[in-house]
Amino acid sequence: MTFSALILAAGKGTRMKSNLPKVIHPIGGKPMLQHVVDAARAAGAAEIVVVIGHGGETVKSSVKSVDHWVEQAEQLGTGHAVKLGLRGVSKPQTIVLYGDVPMIQSETITDLVNRKSAVLCAELDDPTGYGRVVIDLDGYAQRIIEHKDANDSELKINKINTGILTASTEHLIQWCEALNCNNAQGEYYLTDVVEMANDNGQSMQAVTLADIHEGEGVNNRVQQARLERVFQQRMAEKLMIEGVTLQDPSRLDVQGSVTVGSDCHIGANVQLYGDVSLGDGVVIEANCVIKDAVIGSNTRIRAFSHLEGASVGQFAEIGPYARLRPGTQLADQTKIGNFVETKNVHMGQGSKANHLTYLGDSLIGENTNIGAGTITCNYDGANKHQTVMGNNVFIGSNAALVAPVKIGDGATVAAGSVITTDAEPNALVVARAKQRVISGWKRPVKSSK
Repeated sequence: MTFSALILAAGKGTRMKSNLPKVIHPIGGKPMLQHVVDAARAAGAAEIVVVIGHGGETVKSSVKSVDHWVEQAEQLGTGHAVKLGLRGVSKPQTIVLYGDVPMIQSETITDLVNRKSAVLCAELDDPTGYGRVVIDLDGYAQRIIEHKDANDSELKINKINTGILTASTEHLIQWCEALNCNNAQGEYYLTDVVEMANDNGQSMQAVTLADIHEGEGVNNRVQQARLERVFQQRMAEKLMIEGVTLQDPSRLDVQGSVTVGSDCHIGANVQLYGDVSLGDGVVIEANCVIKDAVIGSNTRIRAFSHLEGASVGQFAEIGPYARLRPGTQLADQTKIGNFVETKNVHMGQGSKANHLTYLGDSLIGENTNIGAGTITCNYDGANKHQTVMGNNVFIGSNAALVAPVKIGDGATVAAGSVITTDAEPNALVVARAKQRVISGWKRPVKSSK
């Protein structure tokens, strides 16, 4: 069945206490509305129409893969929003979704659409405050009644309305045109179409969610935080099903897309952002932050390391307390140790910088050793310059390499040197002041007050 997804996203969300439109507040690092759009696409929606209102331009710039935007300048209820949104719909069937109900899954959307005419319910132990779905013996919804309007018998119903429903576009247009606002709120209620469908012989099947979180909306920060944890639990379970060992599934944050090989291990309090790819046997120790990175097989990322925009080869060792910044590309069997920072660095196989070093804009060959405290002085105050180190280079501790400069293959730079000119291959380069000894020198003392 070719269908359109009509997503309501016009509300201001005053209870969020925010200048941002509610639907672009994030769950798992992605706007809530984007989750709904992506689920609809994954379910096969041929067309996605979003009704916007408050902060509409901000919403449009924050969300991708929407075919048509429809503005609801005056919020007069869900029925009014759907009536306007249907003007942008061209497919024969429509499913109505909500931009602040981000946990809906593509499988649920597909199931509803396949039923042609259906309303989505959730079953609660305590349905107080929610609209009840009155269902006949054949499982079809007869009407939806608000809690305050329900009689004693109806109050015992524990099937509540999620607001999500599907029907033929033609019928939805017909029913929405017939809606009125003769109620205390002066609004057009979409829920009224359920009774219209029943009266017109187009009764909607009442479908109950297996996971009630799929129907949960977000109205405030508390509900947003609760669904964030639901999302993170789903991500943790997905990774474990794929074979990842999580030290503590409740202390993992995934804010993007993660692909993994076999036998990976992720420690507690790890945060994964953007697109992260882990090869076989990767170990990420506790408290690491990794964003948009590729990590090769059998590499270990030690605790408290930060990687962003970096690519690491196989059998490498990073950290603890290392920082790999964008443009870092490390070959196999490399080592970046504690308190080492790299940016725009290409390092060859077997090379290492184990301690207290800054490497920026550098091209480093194979099997090169960079001593503790080494700095590539890549910035002259206006422009960046490159440092090139060949294969089998040894850089002594506390050296400063003033770019642009080249250190030839097999060269050795003495500890404490400041290198300002190129070093030829296999040479020992010493660039430091001659040591002086002043006998009997007295240290300064504080003057008496």
